[in-house]
Amino acid sequence: MSALWKWYQRCLTVHPVKTQIVSSGFLWGLGDVAAQRVTHSTLSKLADDTPTSDSDKDFKINWRRVAVSSMFGFAFVGPVGHHWYEFLDKFIRHRLLMKPKSMKFVAAKVAADGLIFGPLDLLVYFSYIGLASGKSVAQVKEDVKRDFLPGFVVGGGIWPLVQVANFRFVPVRYQLLYVNVFCLLDSSFLSWLQQQGDASWKQWFTSVASLEDHRSKDQG
Repeated sequence: MSALWKWYQRCLTVHPVKTQIVSSGFLWGLGDVAAQRVTHSTLSKLADDTPTSDSDKDFKINWRRVAVSSMFGFAFVGPVGHHWYEFLDKFIRHRLLMKPKSMKFVAAKVAADGLIFGPLDLLVYFSYIGLASGKSVAQVKEDVKRDFLPGFVVGGGIWPLVQVANFRFVPVRYQLLYVNVFCLLDSSFLSWLQQQGDASWKQWFTSVASLEDHRSKDQG
């Protein structure tokens, strides 16, 4: 394991962007395999409250879906994430003049990441996955409206805690790798979220958002 880590460090030093792209693609593909397993187990439980071992044997990896998820890591998470964490660190250090690893420094990073990169990541993910699966633009828009707010709210209760440790203890060059490891769990959650379809708990988020929108219009 130590030899593999040293090899990764060398690659990151010589080819930082390429290494982030490849590692992101690999980890997102691996995360989708886990997500498919979670989805399979969830659907099995819906079909039968006591799934047998036979249901587990029916599980087969959808390699096309794995490739689609890997491409998201290659094309978006890797390059955009690399430049985002580099930019965020430099901006807060040199423009906002905050002391590295201080409470204000970490809080500013967590807030910026949660309010800028987090929503962008969700929008791109849901849009890309929908289009890649063959859905029309209109269908993708509806799916984004349905899934974005639940994903943002639930993720907003988890990711800040993950990122506090990331921005406080992890060097900038390894921060994307740290995030991608947690994305193994996040991709499973996002896959489960999509499988829920028009579940009643999702409709609650939509109804609350619509109510707030109507209130704003009435006050305007």
